[in-house]
Amino acid sequence: MRTQRIFFCIATSFVLALAFSSLAGAQEEVGEGKLDRAEPKGTTPQKIIERFAAREQQFKLARERYTFRQEVKVETLDGDTVDGEYRMVSDILFNDKGKRMEQVVFAPQSTLTSISLTKEDLDDFQNHLPFVLTSDEIPEYSILYVGQQQEDELQTYVFDIAPKQIGKGKRYFQGRIWVDNQDFQIVKTQGMTVPQIRGGRKQENLFPKFTTWRQQVDGQYWFPVYTRADDILHFKTGDVHIRETLKYTDYKRFGSSVKVTYQGQEVEKVPDKEQPQPPPQPEGSPRP
Repeated sequence: MRTQRIFFCIATSFVLALAFSSLAGAQEEVGEGKLDRAEPKGTTPQKIIERFAAREQQFKLARERYTFRQEVKVETLDGDTVDGEYRMVSDILFNDKGKRMEQVVFAPQSTLTSISLTKEDLDDFQNHLPFVLTSDEIPEYSILYVGQQQEDELQTYVFDIAPKQIGKGKRYFQGRIWVDNQDFQIVKTQGMTVPQIRGGRKQENLFPKFTTWRQQVDGQYWFPVYTRADDILHFKTGDVHIRETLKYTDYKRFGSSVKVTYQGQEVEKVPDKEQPQPPPQPEGSPRP
């Protein structure tokens, strides 16, 4: 996000905003048990990483064959009063040629005045806030085992992650992930996308800390269903209090005879007759 009072320019360098040490003091949330820093029994952190990364790779391929509804709300606040809002409801579908597309369902005029959304923000909504860490991406990250923790009814392994370096034009996640110790998939993500773009006369483009929760919606994979951010962005021109909520709902497998495989194993196969039903109109709903 950028302030409205600065001209747009793409930054080519940055200073990493967070370090592992800053994550250690994260506040426990409702439903979280106490963090147990003991080493895992019967396995090693490296084996856990390899196992969940392979499982996430399968999930990423499978999710590309699902349709879903995405609801985005971004608010700026003056004290406790909302003084600007952006909303968009869209369906992520496939056209008649099987190519993924976004169909806007509801998009009132934005009333944001203190910030404007950038292309990086819009990309984050669909690709980075529902963070996936696959085997292909593991070499790009430093991954630190933190311990084990109960999340509601789940027992999870906890890891802190950060990019080893920033590739030009690429964006990454930095923060903490919770991995279910049975299905070996990420069930919760907490952190931010980086780089934060600052410095000199370059355009500031800052991003809030967020938490994303997943839910098992098909009996096999854990899908991102809800993201929330409530943060203060410290622009040079002044602080901006921002609040974001995103909902990913109505997941349905796309009707196709395409078979998706990974390392020789079938990940997703859907019969031709299985067609997605028209999604319902958006309704307000609480966090799952």
